[in-house]
Amino acid sequence: MQVSRSTIFRFLGAWLGLNSRLDKLDVAEIMTRNGWLARLPVEFQREVLARAIVYRFSPRETIYRFGDPPGGIYGLVSGTVTVNMAPSSKAPRLVHLGVPGTWTGEGGFLARQPRRIELCAVTDTLMLHVPLSVMDEMAAHDPEVVRYVSLILMMTVDVMIHVIHDLQIRDTTRRIAAVLDRANWSGEDNVPLSQTELGLMANASRKQVNAALQYFSAAGWITNSYRAIKVLDAVSLQNFSIEPDAP
Repeated sequence: MQVSRSTIFRFLGAWLGLNSRLDKLDVAEIMTRNGWLARLPVEFQREVLARAIVYRFSPRETIYRFGDPPGGIYGLVSGTVTVNMAPSSKAPRLVHLGVPGTWTGEGGFLARQPRRIELCAVTDTLMLHVPLSVMDEMAAHDPEVVRYVSLILMMTVDVMIHVIHDLQIRDTTRRIAAVLDRANWSGEDNVPLSQTELGLMANASRKQVNAALQYFSAAGWITNSYRAIKVLDAVSLQNFSIEPDAP
């Protein structure tokens, strides 16, 4: 990770010194309302938040790359990140968008292996980072920490199940709807994806994506602009993505 390209703040410093978006965000509330920390004991939540570092990433900045040395975990506070992955011999491709409150990077702690995915900021992004050395200290004090961190892995498996399921939808338009619905999991309604990027996630051509977006727009489910799709009716989009059972 290129630390010199990011502005780094200790957690308390971020609370006290920033005249930015972070002043308006209750970081603890965001990170404990959804995702990993929401499922864990309050005492552990407090320790993670107290020992985390806040990183600010600019659009298109890489948080870490495939093959980077083992490191700590990252939790998304605000903004959008892409999750890019591929087999070790292939170039990483866009697979998923991160949602505020979720965490990743557990493999370095659990297996001491290099990074398996690439994480990149799409918009101005704030993330919490718990360094590997801090995680080791926490685990030495409380062995339950290993089980807590393993929960991140299981939540990642849940996401990958959704990814695989979406890609198995045979109808292209429904498959694009399913991927768009997944990209909108944050509930902020504005999905910062170009048609090309949406096509990568849905295994569809740009022509197919364009036709699908026109269909969704005509139905009143979305509006489409340059590098952004605003979801107006998430329920209808999700219902449409459900492929009828084969005869």
